[in-house]
Amino acid sequence: MDPLCLRGEKWGGTMRTWAWQAVVWTGLILLFVTGCAGPGQPPEASPTTEVALPTEAVQPTEAAPTPEEVQPTEEVQPPEEAQPTEEGGEAMAFELTSPAFAYGDPIPRRYTCDGEDVSPPLEWTDPPEGTVSFALIMDDPDAPMGTWDHWVLFDIPADVRSLPEGVPPDADPPQGGRHGKNSWRRLGYGGPCPPGGTHRYFFRLYALDTTLDLPSGATKGDVLQAMEGHMLGQAELMGTYGR
Repeated sequence: MDPLCLRGEKWGGTMRTWAWQAVVWTGLILLFVTGCAGPGQPPEASPTTEVALPTEAVQPTEAAPTPEEVQPTEEVQPPEEAQPTEEGGEAMAFELTSPAFAYGDPIPRRYTCDGEDVSPPLEWTDPPEGTVSFALIMDDPDAPMGTWDHWVLFDIPADVRSLPEGVPPDADPPQGGRHGKNSWRRLGYGGPCPPGGTHRYFFRLYALDTTLDLPSGATKGDVLQAMEGHMLGQAELMGTYGR
């Protein structure tokens, strides 16, 4: 064989050996590099600003106490009913009664529209000092159409302490005073006359520090308005009547 051919064959084997060695070393280098990076490592993310967490734990806000847990520092008492006093400027109480019936008792039939329909006798104790006149109003708060006015009598002289049975429906009755109109649009007294059931009838006597500048035939509303700021005391009697 030609010596040149033998030399070329030997050289070719050497080159193949170097090529395989290069492949092997390349593979080893790649294994080394990937092993250091770690399998499946994601690409490096863009750096972000790290949010600093508070070192002190957040304390929850205090829950609102339930009504049972609230302890009042001082027990609240309902306001006491004002007691009338002479010096305090409040209306003083005096007593209104009738010989015909007691407070809360049935009004006798005689004094109703089912009987003689005359006014019952009334009596009262001494009023507060400074009383100049009295005003008397009788009404029924249980009427189906609203409060019904049965009797309006005002400018009763201060020295009067009673009214007899059957005060006449005159504009100016002989016992003194001046009659206003009731809900029937009539002067004088109109007795209990409920359409059904049992109703309450209130007689209220007001002690005033003046007389009222009102004509006969004035309504209950007129009298109450004129009384404003002039009431020294009030007395009340209530009777019932039913059908």
